[in-house]
Amino acid sequence: MRKLDFASLQVRDLEVSKNFYINKLGFELAEPTNPAACIFKYNKGEASFAIRTPIGDIESKELGVGVSLWFAIDGEIEDLQAKLLERNVPLMAPIQTTPFGKMIIAKDPDGYNITFLQPN
Repeated sequence: MRKLDFASLQVRDLEVSKNFYINKLGFELAEPTNPAACIFKYNKGEASFAIRTPIGDIESKELGVGVSLWFAIDGEIEDLQAKLLERNVPLMAPIQTTPFGKMIIAKDPDGYNITFLQPN
């Protein structure tokens, strides 16, 4: 194995999650669309991933535990933090400095960590 080609997250409510990723986090919906999934672009379309209706039974299962998707950003992490707070996005902690750069983690409606990184 040499690289991850694509990732998708199973969500409880596709419309709620779609709205969150587009209107709260600023992702763009990619084409083509699928009735069971939404494919997103971020950061000038360089990264893509999907949210989708469940493949199996997720009833009474805890989603998001231990899962974090990382997206590199252009610009200042402080500006992104201000936008996310303005949009009432739940953040896990203040901006953190890591060996890779500054990061902030948002929590999606199903508990997945969406990490934004301003690389060094």
